[in-house]
Amino acid sequence: MITCTSPIDGSVYATRETLSMPDAKAAVASAKSAQAAWAALPLADRIARVMDGVAKVGEINDEIVPEIAHQMGRPIRYGGEFGGFNERASYMADIAQDALADIEIEDSAAFRRVIKRVPHGVVLVIAPWNYPYMTAINTVAPALIAGNAVMLKHASQTPLVGERMAQAFHAAGVPADVFQNVFLDHQTTSDLIAAKSFGFVNFTGSVGGGKSIEQAAAGTFTGIGLELGGKDPGYVCDDADIDAAVDTLIDGAMFNAGQCCCGIERIYVAEQHFDTFVKKAVAIVNGYKLGNPLDPETTLGPMAQARFADEVRAQTAEAVAAGATAHVDPADFPQDGGAYLMPQILTGVTHDMRVMREESFGPVVGIMPVKDDAEAIKLMNDSDFGLTASVWTRDTARAEAIADQIETGTVFQNRADYLDPGLCWTGCKDTGRGGGLSVIGYHNLTRPKSYHLKKA
Repeated sequence: MITCTSPIDGSVYATRETLSMPDAKAAVASAKSAQAAWAALPLADRIARVMDGVAKVGEINDEIVPEIAHQMGRPIRYGGEFGGFNERASYMADIAQDALADIEIEDSAAFRRVIKRVPHGVVLVIAPWNYPYMTAINTVAPALIAGNAVMLKHASQTPLVGERMAQAFHAAGVPADVFQNVFLDHQTTSDLIAAKSFGFVNFTGSVGGGKSIEQAAAGTFTGIGLELGGKDPGYVCDDADIDAAVDTLIDGAMFNAGQCCCGIERIYVAEQHFDTFVKKAVAIVNGYKLGNPLDPETTLGPMAQARFADEVRAQTAEAVAAGATAHVDPADFPQDGGAYLMPQILTGVTHDMRVMREESFGPVVGIMPVKDDAEAIKLMNDSDFGLTASVWTRDTARAEAIADQIETGTVFQNRADYLDPGLCWTGCKDTGRGGGLSVIGYHNLTRPKSYHLKKA
């Protein structure tokens, strides 16, 4: 049984029965059986059906927005995820023809030599709760377009998301066996992977979850894509636009109650701008309204679970006990308690503190002064994670030179907390392996197959 406990009030919002192992195996078998006919459809037909499914999700967005608030706590004032959902799927549809095109080496009187990209078969997508629609579509859309069947296992915190997507895609003509929403417990999922049920597995979630997926797949040679934890840094150079930097970086740290894969979790500021930056950051945070996400006035909702909030509270308390300064007054956020967590800005932090080293995934950020680029680069790289980094400077050559030295998957100049579908979404170190979206995303969701044909 999967239970979604709403962070709004701790009530049970939804329950779903998980599949037994025999039923799960039957679902895999039906996906495998249906995949060949799906892959045989013209690419343009698959694209059209997928994009019609995307549009049908948009048609029910007014119903989806409050459901997201109930399931994981994001305020309704932000209108859901359809903008990014549609942007990502549309880009992958637009590039599909070229990304999946045959690579013709020779077609002469003597030989035809060509490399084709063929689907893996059945792709398992394990999606997270923090951006439940956008993270899922990153893989679902290109996997289906490339000719795979897809089984979507969504997070237990957001069980209605997969149902909504399946409803929309089936109505658009994607066969029910080709795109399945499934409820699976952890053991059944691991057992299916270990039994070579899938041609590819894409997982977005915790480092511990990623390790479990790797262990389950060990020796099966199943392709795996993993996007795991992050501790993304921002660096404000001495020539930065301070107002723009503080607005974007603090939003990147606090939006979605800090529960963003590429959210900003630590900030390094050129020492001459440090005091100004902190003052402006505190003013922004003091303007937030923490409360019920169903209230249109709320700008900061609860975290998805009380235990997540308690972990951030513990990191913050440990930092303060070790000498850090907390700049936001708890008296200004009386709603703090349980899953409702007040935002916090810390200075006087060091990398000896968990809040600057371990993933927080909540509305807290530590800010440190730095004397130059070299010190900032050293601190940015002093992390077990590497998803994104944000560099603030008016000099693009300088930004790229700094970027070349940062151990991360994506580097931004003068922006943060964004996913560009034209670029590979990838990470390094404990953030994971593989890459989604862009042309490379298609390469990971297919395999190359070579044809060496000698003509008689």
